[in-house]
Amino acid sequence: MNPVLRIVVVYVLILVSMRILGKRDFGELSPFDLVTLLLIPEIVSSFLNQQDTSLTNAVVGVTTLLMMVFATSIISQLNKRAENLITGVPTVLVQRGRFLEKNMNKERVTPEEIFAEMHNNGIESLEQVKWAILESDGKIAIIAQD
Repeated sequence: MNPVLRIVVVYVLILVSMRILGKRDFGELSPFDLVTLLLIPEIVSSFLNQQDTSLTNAVVGVTTLLMMVFATSIISQLNKRAENLITGVPTVLVQRGRFLEKNMNKERVTPEEIFAEMHNNGIESLEQVKWAILESDGKIAIIAQD
């Protein structure tokens, strides 16, 4: 039971850490993809480094991790509040041509990042932006003025 408890604690710790770090730091991978990719080799190698000859502990560890990912996805699907807590909600960064500095500071997004995304969308000035939204996946969506 000790490996299961250790993995649950590490999973929750990394999930909370990723939420604290913010959307922009992990924008390309979902938190669950990143947790799974990072922890599976760590779980297996930790058992190998401890010279534990039992492969059962490693299998139990990986299975526990995958079950935690599966349970988290089910909870997110069934409960909107849990989904918002786990995956985050979109954040408005620009409203009608004006930066919302409080939101930008909270999400640690610089004006240069918004300008770069504006230019990728063919928008030259901030006044042409109706909305700039930091999506839950870390990408910035730009909506031009009419």
